[in-house]
This record gives sequence, C-alpha cells and structure tokens, in this order.
Amino acid sequence: MKTRLNLLFASVALSAVLAANAIAQEDDPSLDISKRCTICHTKEEFKQKYTSDGTRSVYVDIVKFRKSVHGKRGCQECHDDISQIPHGKEVAKVNCIKCHNVANKIGAPVTEKYEQYENSVHGRAASAGNKEAPHCKDCHGTHEIRRPDDPASLVFKNNIPEDCGKCHKEVLALYKKSIHWKALSRGDSNAPVCTDCHGEHNILKPVENGSTVSSTNIVQTCSRCHADERIMSKYGIQSEQVDTYKESFHGIASEFGYITVAKCNSCHGFHNILPPDDPDSTVNARNLAKTCGQAKCHPGATENFTKGRMHVSANKKESGKIYWIKTAFTWLTILVMAGLVGHIVLDMFNKIKEKKKENEHHNKSAK
Repeated sequence: MKTRLNLLFASVALSAVLAANAIAQEDDPSLDISKRCTICHTKEEFKQKYTSDGTRSVYVDIVKFRKSVHGKRGCQECHDDISQIPHGKEVAKVNCIKCHNVANKIGAPVTEKYEQYENSVHGRAASAGNKEAPHCKDCHGTHEIRRPDDPASLVFKNNIPEDCGKCHKEVLALYKKSIHWKALSRGDSNAPVCTDCHGEHNILKPVENGSTVSSTNIVQTCSRCHADERIMSKYGIQSEQVDTYKESFHGIASEFGYITVAKCNSCHGFHNILPPDDPDSTVNARNLAKTCGQAKCHPGATENFTKGRMHVSANKKESGKIYWIKTAFTWLTILVMAGLVGHIVLDMFNKIKEKKKENEHHNKSAK
C-alpha cells in the first residue's frame, strides 16, 4: 500500500513538472525555438549552404554557449529574423546594438564603444560596404563570447594578438618576432598588445592625426610605458629615454610640429621591436646606418654618421664631454650671477656710504 502511494505521488509530481514546463514554453516561445535549434546546430558535421557566403559551418558548441555571457538567452533574441523552423537559407546578420543601447531593458552593458566603432577605420569600412571589415562578432566571437577579463575570451589581453592576427596575418608574424611578444609569452602583464598601442574600438589609420600611432601622438603612446619608472625598472631599461628624446634635436623639432622628424618608431620599428643587442634590431650597431639612412631621414648615412650617442643625458657622467660642458656652463652661470649680485650689493653699500658722508658734510656746514 505504501509503495502504491509513493508511486502515485511520484506520478503527480512528474505530471506537475511537465505541465509547468509546457506552460513556460508557451509563455516563452523563444525557449521552445532554442530547443528546436539545437536539434541541428549541435551536430558538428552540420553545414548550411548560403547563396552569398558559400558553405560554412553553422555548428554551435552548446557547452561553450552555456558558459558564455549570453548563455541564458534564447537563440531568437539575437536571430530575431527567424520566426519558424526550419528557416530559410539566408539568415540576417546579428545586430548587437539591438541590445547594447541606452534604452535596452535587459541590462546589457552600454558604453561609448559602439559609437567609437562607427567612427573607426573598421566601422567606416563596414559602412562603405566592405564585406571583410570586422564587426563585433569577428573580434568578440559569436556563441562563445566571454567577459574581457576571462582568460577564455577572444579579447582577453593575452589572446588579442591572435584575435587581431586573424585579419592582420603579416603584422602578427612581425609582432611574434618582437621583444613585446616574448614578454607576453612569458605571461608578463606589462607587455603591450595591439590594443595598447592602436586602441580598441576607436582604431584609426596611422596617417590620421587622431590615431594613437600617428606621427603627432606616437611619442605619447610609447611614453605610457617607457616613461613609467615603475615598469621600466623591472627590465633594466632607463625611463629617462623619453626625456632625453624630447631634449634632443628630433624631440625639439617634433614639439615645433615637424611631422617628418624621427619619432620612436622611426628608429626602433613598429611591430618588430627588438632590444639593441639583438643582431636583427633596427638600432643594433650594424644596422644603424641603414636605419638613419632612410629616404625621409638622412639618405647616404654611413657608419661614421651613426657613431654619435643616442638618448644622451647631460646629467650623467657617462655622457662624457656633454656632461662636463653642461656642468661647466652651469657653474659659469652660477658664478656670473653670483658676481652680478655681489657687484650690485657692493655698489648699494658704496652709495649708502657716500650718501651718509654727504649728509654729515651738509650737517657740519649748516652749523
């Protein structure tokens, strides 16, 4: 009798659960559609032929999707053009702005990044109809989108070079030869990646004045790390390199607005930056003549031309003659100023003394 009652209660409970699930699906049609989507889209071999894009995989790793930031959302929330299953071959591109806007009611994060993208080199290319221009999904992913601070995210700092390299393959190859990549490969969080120099959603062409890597801004961009003593001290690099550049002919000319004058990247390179002691470095002793001899700089420069010291600080004895000349002029200035002040003081005392004598003489004459 007890066993029968248990079975009866279990049957009632199961029926209640199934009924509740059915009601929930009726209230939320997208949930039902999502379940039906997984029938096909969770098969790895599943492909769909598109008339414009050719044939590509439309497989969805449901495990990765559930772990993504959109894991609790239904398929139709993004693919809102799909109203029935099976659906047509042509599926509209997902519009992320639909949720990531100021008026959204689902709590999707909203920043100025979307407007920045529209004005960026990528956004302008997309608006002009360039099919190869990256959209949100090309950088952030599709069904596996994670938070930027998640190591599994495509836009996690350590993953950004490979992410950008999907389009910029040649640049990635150069970057992977650089000292910055070597540091990143060791897990060094200070190592710069693409976004540290070029920006994220606001990337502009280097020839545009607003670009962080333009001729007018590159020194400031490099300075964010190379003028930071806390960061540079970890690698035995002098943080005063930025100041010595600004005090040099190149730096002074740059401050006066000369665009073609040498900047950091003119000598050290762009993506292939290496330390000076590396034979392949553009500032290695055996390569300096070629570096300085660029057409826009000093054509025909020889090894004798490059024998001068770079990033010289006049405040250090290691600078040799420059230090001693600067020191001599400093003391000369001090002595001249001291002599001038002393002369003025003595002259004042002399005039006061003469004035006092005149007054005494005048008093005697009056008596």
